[in-house]
Amino acid sequence: YPFAPHYVILSGARMHYVDEGSGEVILCLHGEPSWSFLYRKMIPPLAREHRVVAPDFFGFGKSDKFTERSEYSFQMHRDSLVAFMDHLGLTRITLVCQNWGGLIGLRVVGEMPERFARLVLMNTALGTGEPLGPGFMAWRDYMAKNPDLDVSALFKRAIVQEASRAPEILAAYAAPFPDRAYKEGAHAFPLLVPITPDDPGALESRKAQAVLARWTKPCLLLFSDKDPVLGLAAGRRFEEL
Repeated sequence: YPFAPHYVILSGARMHYVDEGSGEVILCLHGEPSWSFLYRKMIPPLAREHRVVAPDFFGFGKSDKFTERSEYSFQMHRDSLVAFMDHLGLTRITLVCQNWGGLIGLRVVGEMPERFARLVLMNTALGTGEPLGPGFMAWRDYMAKNPDLDVSALFKRAIVQEASRAPEILAAYAAPFPDRAYKEGAHAFPLLVPITPDDPGALESRKAQAVLARWTKPCLLLFSDKDPVLGLAAGRRFEEL
């Protein structure tokens, strides 16, 4: 992870991001409970011809972490992403998003599609308030029952490639969470996914879904058939859109 750190202050909190290369913007949004380290292998080749920007959401990576669960909301994450984009003046964005990066990022695409040129969606979903399947509900229940998530063990189980399960890599994924006090953001995310039509963020996500149904700019779908939480069903829903 050889990238120089950059920071921006948003509503009094410090957000970290990677900013490499120049040219058209590729905005990489991580999921749960990862951080911009997730994109460490993708950033160098993409930065040869593009400007690659990879922020850490609040509660993750090198960004500030609120210690109260109530500080985390779908709206807060949406607002901080928009403020981040505004601060950096990002336009003509190629959005690369995975997991919660899509839940937040695609909601913003729905609100301001003119700022996005292309979409690359990887194992993510829209939080429209519809059921996300038994895999997600099992993950949600697991997080509710385990108050101190073992991040290293989670990635050891989730990563397929043996080389990427090396101890130093697992330690890097876990590094932003030295103890339980740093994990409120990670524990909040599963409970913030809208699973009923009236949950916060569901209405806005349904509006984003309608925008995506009319999307005519490039969109690349990359969904793993080994994802135990979303599987290929989420990818097929986007394919239908």
